[in-house]
Amino acid sequence: MEPNVHFWMTERQSFFQRFLQWTELLDPTNLFISVSKIEKSRQLLLTNEDGSVHDLKDKGIQEAWNRSLATVHPDSSKLIPSPFRPAALLPFTAPMVFLSLVQVKSLKSIILPQLSFCTYSTGFNIINGNKSYNRRPYEIVLLGTGVIASTAFFGLFPRLLLMKNAVKNVFLRETLPAAILTQVGAMSVAASRSLEHVRGIEVMDKEGNVVGYSRRAGTKAVRDTTISRVVLFGTSAFIPEIFSQFFKKTPLFVRYPQSLWTLKLSCTILVMGLMVPVSFSMFPQIQRIQCSQLEQEIQSATEATELFYHRGV
Repeated sequence: MEPNVHFWMTERQSFFQRFLQWTELLDPTNLFISVSKIEKSRQLLLTNEDGSVHDLKDKGIQEAWNRSLATVHPDSSKLIPSPFRPAALLPFTAPMVFLSLVQVKSLKSIILPQLSFCTYSTGFNIINGNKSYNRRPYEIVLLGTGVIASTAFFGLFPRLLLMKNAVKNVFLRETLPAAILTQVGAMSVAASRSLEHVRGIEVMDKEGNVVGYSRRAGTKAVRDTTISRVVLFGTSAFIPEIFSQFFKKTPLFVRYPQSLWTLKLSCTILVMGLMVPVSFSMFPQIQRIQCSQLEQEIQSATEATELFYHRGV
């Protein structure tokens, strides 16, 4: 069995335990681990898989698990490209989120941040989604291109309305950019991983044996990940806006209006720094599902009452 799958399946962690685990996996140094170190860590886990899972007090074993979980995809057992590892989400998207929320007077100023956010989010979601179903390279290219184009359109069109003063309500004008960003983040997950609930994803028993492909499990995996992304980008977008509104009423803003940018950028990074591990911890990576909730052909293929599937990040 793939060590990463075995780890998430064996470790029945609470939300707090998963949160602590993700704070280690999201260490930026995980983006620069050499291939040789990852291979050594994987070899250690593969040769002593059963003992290693329960020997987390050993620093060498713990480090090997962190390297493996942070860099290797559970479905394909292949290395995740450094820019799309979970640890890269914060440093890559925090500046994009900040620039997407800045009030601008021309559409040109928002096109690049919005397009960059949509492109990176789509790539991150596709690469870190479930890979157990059959998919051809050209399908992924076409799907990714369509998702980037559609999410960019839905992100830019409301901003155009704001610039044309089509929205008169002051509250809506202030909160609409954050709402747009949250919607785009959710759409990106749902659209880029849409093949999972169309073709189904692998479900397995507690021994790791694949029982079949379930569309219902794929639908649940995409839905749960979409919810976690709404929490991430919604909180990261709205809280800096709320703080900014209070800051505008202070004497410091009147004296130093340029400091608003510094405040919003700092607040965005701080909030996202907390919310990334929170959102990743909301649902287990390897989720359990009752066999009775799956398709009839899967129920008839096994006597197990509980099965497992990889949710993705």
